[in-house]
Amino acid sequence: MQSKKDLEQLSIEIRQGNRVSLGRAITLVESRLPEHRILADQLMEILSDHSPVSRRIAITGVPGVGKSTAIEALGLSLIQHRNQTVAVLAIDPSSSISGGSILGDKTRMQELSKQKEAFIRPTPSGGHLGGVGERTMQTILLCEAAGFDNIIIETVGVGQSETEIRYMADIFILLMLPGAGDELQGIKRGIMEMTDLIVLNKFDGNAKESGLDAMNHYRNALHFFPPRSDGWQPRVLKHSMYLPESTLELLDAIDQYYVHLHQNQGLAKFRAEQYTWWFKEQVQRNWLEKLYSKEGFGDNLQRYTQEIREGKLNPFKAARSILRDLD
Repeated sequence: MQSKKDLEQLSIEIRQGNRVSLGRAITLVESRLPEHRILADQLMEILSDHSPVSRRIAITGVPGVGKSTAIEALGLSLIQHRNQTVAVLAIDPSSSISGGSILGDKTRMQELSKQKEAFIRPTPSGGHLGGVGERTMQTILLCEAAGFDNIIIETVGVGQSETEIRYMADIFILLMLPGAGDELQGIKRGIMEMTDLIVLNKFDGNAKESGLDAMNHYRNALHFFPPRSDGWQPRVLKHSMYLPESTLELLDAIDQYYVHLHQNQGLAKFRAEQYTWWFKEQVQRNWLEKLYSKEGFGDNLQRYTQEIREGKLNPFKAARSILRDLD
């Protein structure tokens, strides 16, 4: 794929909902090759002239909280009870050796992956901080161009540092385990401040009693936060894969959140703020890429690194020196 004509044909196929073409486009935007980055930017520009608006739903939680199971249940409900399509972007931890996705496969969402209305794309984080991949935003836009009604982003689940997803998604759902001692997290800021819905997952069996206590803890904790400018009051829900009605309650809460956004004309403003943030973020990333590609910078970086390891140079002085060398 080298010509603009090829990219225009690819964009047409994506808008027609061609899953193979969508997969090719995602592979292109995830590539680290400079020539692929140029093509990817050109493709995104072609697709930017008209894209339908999808619902962007972010789901996070610590490893083991049951994100994939909850997402599968939610995805199946969207298909069966709302007659809607679903794209799932599962951001997985990256292997420190291969750089690939450690858990990246569809075996965790077997039923959902069988549905023709669903598209599941595991993708490595690539070591990128923030719980998402470096090119997750572009992937979201590609899925939106393909016409999916809902795009669910499953973050890595690293905890309090997962703030970047707030600038990609409309609604932020935090999964917690009942009775795991996480109730105290409710009085902390950071990730809790971004949360639109707190969901106590695996709310079944012996966890029911402790789960009710945890729900009260979280509801009380939310009162410590100042009122939100958009007027939405975060809610605490329970969920279990063994209780289909709990998935429908979660789906209803998501619907109510979007009704609230539209009634307050908040979605357009929200997206505008996100794109502004991403513009500045892309400028910084592109500047760093340009810096590292500058002739002689890599040699200087290696030389200063070696001197720091040998104890010959202070790291702070080295940082100032390497930037001075660029002048």
